[in-house]
Amino acid sequence: MDEKGFEALAVKDIITRANINRGTFYLYYKDKFDLLDQTLSEVIQDIGASGGIVFLNDGVRRFFIRTLGLDKREEGGYKVMGLRKVYVDHAATTALSTTAFQAMLPYFGDTFANPSAIHEYGVNAKAGVERSRRMIAKAIGAKNNEIFFTSGGTESDNWAILGAVAQRSSKGKHIITTSIEHNAVLKTAEALEKQGYEVTYLPVDYYGRITPEQLAEAIREDTVLVSIMMANNEIGTILPIKDLCQVARQRNVLFHTDAVQAVGQVKIDVRDLNVDLLSMSAHKFQGPKGVGALFVKIGRILPPLIHGGGQEKGSRAGTENVPGIVGMAAALEEAVATMAEKNRKVVAMRDRLIQGILKIPGSYLTGDPENRLPGMASFAFAGMDKKPLVTTLSKAGILASSASACTAGSINPSRILLATGASESLAYGSLRISLNEHNSEEDMDYLLETIPSVISNMRNGD
Repeated sequence: MDEKGFEALAVKDIITRANINRGTFYLYYKDKFDLLDQTLSEVIQDIGASGGIVFLNDGVRRFFIRTLGLDKREEGGYKVMGLRKVYVDHAATTALSTTAFQAMLPYFGDTFANPSAIHEYGVNAKAGVERSRRMIAKAIGAKNNEIFFTSGGTESDNWAILGAVAQRSSKGKHIITTSIEHNAVLKTAEALEKQGYEVTYLPVDYYGRITPEQLAEAIREDTVLVSIMMANNEIGTILPIKDLCQVARQRNVLFHTDAVQAVGQVKIDVRDLNVDLLSMSAHKFQGPKGVGALFVKIGRILPPLIHGGGQEKGSRAGTENVPGIVGMAAALEEAVATMAEKNRKVVAMRDRLIQGILKIPGSYLTGDPENRLPGMASFAFAGMDKKPLVTTLSKAGILASSASACTAGSINPSRILLATGASESLAYGSLRISLNEHNSEEDMDYLLETIPSVISNMRNGD
């Protein structure tokens, strides 16, 4: 090999198996061999820090290119770019879009005032809030005065449920939800059970679906609220909200949907759906964290969840997060405008990924195979443990999750998969890969080359 002009470290050979566990390496450095005990990632970091060139024989070159993100060949070697990182956890959160960021900037600067103030600066800040309200209302087919700003999806869910049951307290104390809701809904329902409410948890089928017939059978004379998510945050199944809402409407029961995973991903028209309450959160569609909204249909007056000042027409106290609200509106407007084009790309990548991953022995697709979120590819792997799987993939540069970010650290089997009828052993092996338009076909190449290798190595105890 021609090493002329290169002073950096070069990998000469690998003595142990080429994987991301600790192994022994022969390194060639300035005309002498050193025997080092390092992980592959440590070796790559060392070489990358020196801007080095890696000289590899054919036996190990493929592994390095596939797993450790080496760039194009240069002068007989491969330029080290460091460990490749592929973020595929967009269901947990998304990066702030440039559009949202730019829209927010003035409200960190000159337009910083409290929007409740009646002087010029306050009026300017208030104008930003109200313009954002109009933008969000338009994006989901609502009226301006049906949008109320909150701190995010969890607050919106809590307010919708607690407010609705308080409003209908004279009718009864029965609530209906499903077994696969986000904890923001389930924990609120459990809290109400301790206060004497009765909660029916509708079971789902293997794909995470429920039917209008199930809901119709569950509604009673004392039912005051149905709360069913629009799309599941772990397996991606999209539920038939319009049909379910029609059942509730026929029985004069309020209907809330947690649409946190759906807003900005699928088309939503609250008039067509005919829902009473709908929750959303900005950071799921490339808006900022810490801000969300609750759609409240005209005529459905909810008592406040947070008491204090008269903000949000007296319904939600607290000084408005003006930069956050403005960023949310800008992000949602962009997401809706680009949805069709974005989803064509994302669905193509998702379907390619699903097809490739299901070639792994003992792999299963979770959720509805057809009626699912555009970017959601969720799996279960027999004989695997989700937490070591996610952490090992992270070491290989694949940033995914096993479930909702709120429960990702749990060592328990996936409660969503258990609810679909999966065995406990299979429910331990869950993996959620969630894509968006910023992923690429090259990312899919990397996932499809790396994930099977990682799973095979883990099953073999490597």
